[in-house]
Amino acid sequence: MNNYLIRNTLLAVPAALLLSAAPALAQHVQWAARLVAVSSYKSEGKDPFSPNQVLGVPNALPLGQISNDAWIPRKEGPNEFIEVRFARSIAAQQVTIVENFNPGSITKVELVDTKGEHHEVYANANPGPLPETFRTLEIRFPTADYRTLGVKVYMNTAKVEGVNQIDAIGVADVASTMVKQDFTEPKGPEAVKSTQFDSSLVNLGPNVNTRYVDTHPVISPDGRTLYFARQNHPGNVGGSRDPQDIWYSKLLSGRNKTWSLAKNMAEPSNSPEDPNGLASVSANGRSALLIGVYEDGLMQPKGFSMSKQTPGGWTKPVKVEIDDFYNKDPEHIDGFLATSGKALLMAVERNDGVGGQDLYVSFPKPETLPEGVATVKKQTEWTKPINLGRNINTTGSDFAPFLAADEKTLYFASDGRGGYGKSDIFYTKRLDDTWTNWSTPRNLGPVVNSPDFDAYYTISAAGQDAYLVSSRNGIDGSKDIFRISLAPAFQPEVVTLLTGQVLDVNTKKPIRAIIHYENLLTGEEIGVTETDPRDGSYTIVLPSGVQYGVRAEAKGYIAENANLDVTAKDKYSEQKQDLFLVPFDVGQTVKLNNIFFQQSKYYLNTSSYPELLRLIRIMKDYPTVEIKISGHTDNQGDPALNLKLSQDRVNEVKKYLVAHGINGGRITTEGFGGTKPIASNDQEETRSRNRRVEFTITKK
Repeated sequence: MNNYLIRNTLLAVPAALLLSAAPALAQHVQWAARLVAVSSYKSEGKDPFSPNQVLGVPNALPLGQISNDAWIPRKEGPNEFIEVRFARSIAAQQVTIVENFNPGSITKVELVDTKGEHHEVYANANPGPLPETFRTLEIRFPTADYRTLGVKVYMNTAKVEGVNQIDAIGVADVASTMVKQDFTEPKGPEAVKSTQFDSSLVNLGPNVNTRYVDTHPVISPDGRTLYFARQNHPGNVGGSRDPQDIWYSKLLSGRNKTWSLAKNMAEPSNSPEDPNGLASVSANGRSALLIGVYEDGLMQPKGFSMSKQTPGGWTKPVKVEIDDFYNKDPEHIDGFLATSGKALLMAVERNDGVGGQDLYVSFPKPETLPEGVATVKKQTEWTKPINLGRNINTTGSDFAPFLAADEKTLYFASDGRGGYGKSDIFYTKRLDDTWTNWSTPRNLGPVVNSPDFDAYYTISAAGQDAYLVSSRNGIDGSKDIFRISLAPAFQPEVVTLLTGQVLDVNTKKPIRAIIHYENLLTGEEIGVTETDPRDGSYTIVLPSGVQYGVRAEAKGYIAENANLDVTAKDKYSEQKQDLFLVPFDVGQTVKLNNIFFQQSKYYLNTSSYPELLRLIRIMKDYPTVEIKISGHTDNQGDPALNLKLSQDRVNEVKKYLVAHGINGGRITTEGFGGTKPIASNDQEETRSRNRRVEFTITKK
């Protein structure tokens, strides 16, 4: 039997260099994830001394000496600076800057908020050398009424002789110390630090578990469907001689946490002679990543496949195309597709690995089709796998990756770190967008890990309950699936589960479409998914700390984009938001919901740019199209001033379009003030709908 899904070993403990805050602090600290601007540099990219060395956690060693892993400005003068952004906004209470060598040249530090405005939090009029060879400059301040998205650090390097190095820039929404001064962790048995749980292991019971091996649980993001594998069960497609099939169970009662009698996923996902396994499922539960490649009805352990759920059942699995994919140990392979669909994690053995199985990541290749022309998303192709780095991978085997819905918290198993058993389960946090910078892995501790087999850890989007495999107290001594409640301090970061339908704005009939969601603060696309072809429904998961734009895409339609602000969400929530598509015809009006102005002002907020750039693209893709842009306000205040404000706003939109290459003759504008409401003005909840900008197609 090719037992490439299930391991009989598990886990370990980290002995690592680097940062550390108290466990409860981990969710509150962010390290720089993206470089925005820099005054000068000695090298580029990830080369020694480049500005990108500032990104991620502190890692410059040895301390107090020149390190390849810290930025060095090329010049010596009063006008050096570096500006960075974080993955998400935060209600900051402190900034920490790690000056690895010759500290003292920092003259000013500014926070950058979500609107791009700068706020000074530190000033030093007399920079100069300090007696320390390195320092962590900790700047603390009361929480402001804005959220921090970036930091800009100014330096006068002429005031401190020799090389000046900055290793890391971080922010936190607590005042606790962010890093230890020695950047080290204790080694040996005492280094086995465990998380805290609210309960012990709870067996899911006979509807899920049997006297046969039940293993590799995968919980859907909404927490309502549990997929898992059964070995040599009489109910497998090939009977008791069938080595492994995929099964699933539905949550019957969230209050009592009871599950339905499990059912076999059936063919074609399960084949009668091969070990079948499901690695992950999409947010809407309609797409599944399967282990192996299905050829002539048989599964070969050569990679991964995708299957989609249709009204007639699951489709035949299609091979996932990954550049330069190979696995030197085809009997052991694991994978996980991020909830956003933007990252494919895998555990394989390759020539550039650290040891046996290592964890790698691939990314989807850019789509080549223009917006608005695709009705069905084409099969995605993936980039060459990138090793996650030595902070994750060991000389042993590192496997069973599970990326939480926050897309930052990674759980995995390793037999190369010591710990409680032959292998243990760990968790770590992604610190930047390189996918090679991770916090020191932490052991999940003796409640989860044991001298026996413990593996395959999975968590729903809510982040409260985890599921895993263990042979402790299993039915007839077999491996079973258990639930455990995770303490709040060690749950993944907060997310919002967004559901809804895509509808024709006129007929309200559902439409099959592609859903895109993006960070309105940066314009970065966060994820993409498809609607259910039966009813146009969709489900996506949105990590907290961001203002999102969400839009549908289908041939012959223009999207009315929606937005959802979860910058300050501190608890898991589920929300509903229908998305509307407008037929691309003369006379049709499209609301520009993601254009934003400051209160009673006409100039555009930067979060409006993604929406405007899409309108520019439409105008360029269809050069004969002409539009009329209309501005509207509510009925509050002076009607004459409202009329002028609405006109000024649409003029500003036209000005932006013209500045980006659109002929002004194709655009007319008109402000209507509060004369054309589409909702009641009696209360703010409905009144806000009247404050809008929209355009009408006047010529096609």
